[in-house]
Amino acid sequence: MRLSQTFGKTLREAPAEAELASHQLLIRGNFVRPLGAGIYTYMPFGYRVLRNIQRIMEEEMDALGGQEMLMPNLHPKAIWDVTGRWEEMKSIMMRIQAGGSREYGMSPTHEEVVVDLTGREVESYRDLPQLIYHISKKFRDEARPRGGMLRLREFIMKDAYSMHISEKSLDEFYPSMVQAYHNIFNRVRHRSHRRQCRCRRNGGKSSHEFVIAHEQGEDLFIQCDTCGYSANVEAAVFVRHGEKPTTADPLTKLETPNCKTIADVANFVGVPTTQTLKAVLYWATPVGKGEKEGRFVFVVVRGDLDVNETKLGNALGGVDLRPATEEEITAAGTVPGYASPIGLTVAADLTAQGILVVADSSLENGGDYVFGANEAGYHYTGANYPRDFAISKLADIAEAATGHTCGVCRKGQLVARKAIEAGHCFKLGLRYSEPTNTTALGENGKPQLVYMGSYGIGLDRLMAIIVEMHHDKDGIIWPASVAPYDVHLMHLGKGAEPVDTAEQLYRDLTAAGFTVLYDDRPSSPGVKLKDADLIGIPVRVAVGQKSLENGGVELKRRHESEATLVPVGDLVTTLKA
Repeated sequence: MRLSQTFGKTLREAPAEAELASHQLLIRGNFVRPLGAGIYTYMPFGYRVLRNIQRIMEEEMDALGGQEMLMPNLHPKAIWDVTGRWEEMKSIMMRIQAGGSREYGMSPTHEEVVVDLTGREVESYRDLPQLIYHISKKFRDEARPRGGMLRLREFIMKDAYSMHISEKSLDEFYPSMVQAYHNIFNRVRHRSHRRQCRCRRNGGKSSHEFVIAHEQGEDLFIQCDTCGYSANVEAAVFVRHGEKPTTADPLTKLETPNCKTIADVANFVGVPTTQTLKAVLYWATPVGKGEKEGRFVFVVVRGDLDVNETKLGNALGGVDLRPATEEEITAAGTVPGYASPIGLTVAADLTAQGILVVADSSLENGGDYVFGANEAGYHYTGANYPRDFAISKLADIAEAATGHTCGVCRKGQLVARKAIEAGHCFKLGLRYSEPTNTTALGENGKPQLVYMGSYGIGLDRLMAIIVEMHHDKDGIIWPASVAPYDVHLMHLGKGAEPVDTAEQLYRDLTAAGFTVLYDDRPSSPGVKLKDADLIGIPVRVAVGQKSLENGGVELKRRHESEATLVPVGDLVTTLKA
């Protein structure tokens, strides 16, 4: 491709709103152009990069026996109603009303389409397992698109889906998909951390997320400094230190004037925050239901810890949470700021009548707690479970943080780091086959629900991540596997010989199978060299009168500072080597 004929031009400056390096460089290098918030056009250079990323993904999916297909982006409301996600996804699903009462969703994901296909096409265990995948547009009504290509309203995703006759089959297949993701990231020179997660909107049993550590990431992951354990904050396990006292103090009400925080109370009483309990009060609504069908939830966590709402939602069986209002708190018989379940009628379990109380497991790592007295200006000391109050459920609902002891090796310290998500693997289990009654005949001749897995990587996001990981002050440094071209060829200075030599090399390199971006513009050497660094093709070949007089052309790798002189006749052989 001759640079003089390319559509679009490089820019000296990036838009003021472009904060991340990837956003700035992809715009400046003529790879993308914004159309609206979270909506981008992929210019010819950018589309070539996307196609190279796509090729790598296709090769890794095909190696697992995956079959590529193309599914629609316009989804009838009915298939989402069956799984309950028409309401669940309403905050991000773009929707269309057509021809009166017909309603459609613009594909935020494709689980509903796949389970519909599985019900139609799979008859028995003999048809399973299956792995299908497609690479297609997705649409999500993101409230705040950010980071250039990292959070978009319209984006391209490779999503794959596996179907199995049993959970055992899914468990056996799942590691091979996780390895395929490692292969993809290795091939694009992207060093990712794999972390264990809890499933969210996609539902299911468990998942693994692939992330890169990045100071401007909007996600957090937890990593052990000793054993390498990695998980997101919604799944990370850690050690709750502390023991129950051998003899329990009596429960005593104490006036605590002007104590508004856990730290205030602990200082006033003269105990560490680990010897306090705090109440966090929520209204929990089952997913897809109205708030009138929700319930007040009283959460208890040790004073030195914070509640993780995803863990809590999972402990409650999957709910939407919001902070309880003052009216809801009062109606439950407690006092905002001084709440505790002491003296309340507590539900025996999650389905029983009474106040639903969920406590973090840290409750059992201590005693003689300072706890609210359900009276303004007063707390109890000597509060002990289960002597003084009941709970409905004990669960891991606290958030891991920097400094906590690793729950895996029980030796190292956890460190919380910002991260960007690059890919996700889900064990969906029966999440979609149960509501749709998607079955296949088992070996016993009886219908069995089909188990599913879902696996996704965003192509545009991965392109941006590659740039975040591979750039310098001058521009992008594309890994060879995804670069838009193999070679950036140019002639420098005046005179016919460099031009004639470059033209011949363009023909020779192309004939030898290299993809070549040829800068044939009559621009100054400074402009050409700056553009070459900005665009970031792995190898630059510069033909100038001086280099020819010295016996060849200058060959320079983008990531190296020095060029080498290569005889013209040896260039093709050198590049192949």
